[in-house]
Amino acid sequence: MPAHIVLIDAMNLIRRIYAVQERPFHYMDTLSESTKQQIIHNTKIHTIQAVRKILDSQQPTHILAVFDSKQPCWRYQVYPDYKKGRKKMPEHLEQSLVSIQDALLDLQVDSLVSDDDEADDLIATLAVKVALRAQDVTIISTDKGFLPLLCDHIRVFDYFNQRHLDEAYVRDKFQVKSTQLIDLWTLSGDSTNKIPGVPGIGQITASKLLQQYHSLKGVLNASDLKNSLMKTLDEHKLQMQLYQELLTLKKDIPLGFNLKDIRIPKPVSQQAV
Repeated sequence: MPAHIVLIDAMNLIRRIYAVQERPFHYMDTLSESTKQQIIHNTKIHTIQAVRKILDSQQPTHILAVFDSKQPCWRYQVYPDYKKGRKKMPEHLEQSLVSIQDALLDLQVDSLVSDDDEADDLIATLAVKVALRAQDVTIISTDKGFLPLLCDHIRVFDYFNQRHLDEAYVRDKFQVKSTQLIDLWTLSGDSTNKIPGVPGIGQITASKLLQQYHSLKGVLNASDLKNSLMKTLDEHKLQMQLYQELLTLKKDIPLGFNLKDIRIPKPVSQQAV
């Protein structure tokens, strides 16, 4: 039986589930302790239900839930404005993560918590290592940052909309290929991560440039651009180098475990929580 490794972007899944459970209480200025505990309880139940559905639909041979480090990752060190303004994780949710990880382990889904890197970098590293062995990987996430990894052996699945974020999705949404996305966001910026891009270049302009010149390098080497655009690009070369570094997921992190460590040993019970 060929291997199929499922990698769950755990905080992407949990925080979206938490947001749905918290939404009915948005009218309240503060949450009581009992309300917080009810939201956490519901979040845990729905997270486990979601992972059960993922196991059923994806039929993995191996599975791992990957969590972010509690400490700011290396991107904040090289670019202090990285994800600036993003809402912090509620303390009561952060304190519940160990309990959720224990519940996942009851489903035979182990968790990996990063020490220094973002979960995205760990997932990218493992996905690429597996794909190089011609084995299949499905990343469970709505994070567009995984889309540059798309290839014959790496897929991205949006659990909440129950669809694969494939090359057709990339072409429809961004008007470029998945291999051009890093260059696209370098030029146009990435509001999710507070990366500004090059002034005056939005997604439409960036996609047209990449359609014509194929890559950021091709754009920078083009001799037929408007003088004003050439000047702007030249003035922002150092910033673009930084943006590319921030946007590119690391693929060489030492992981310290083997695939056999995350193999599902036996069918998972489908009993309700």
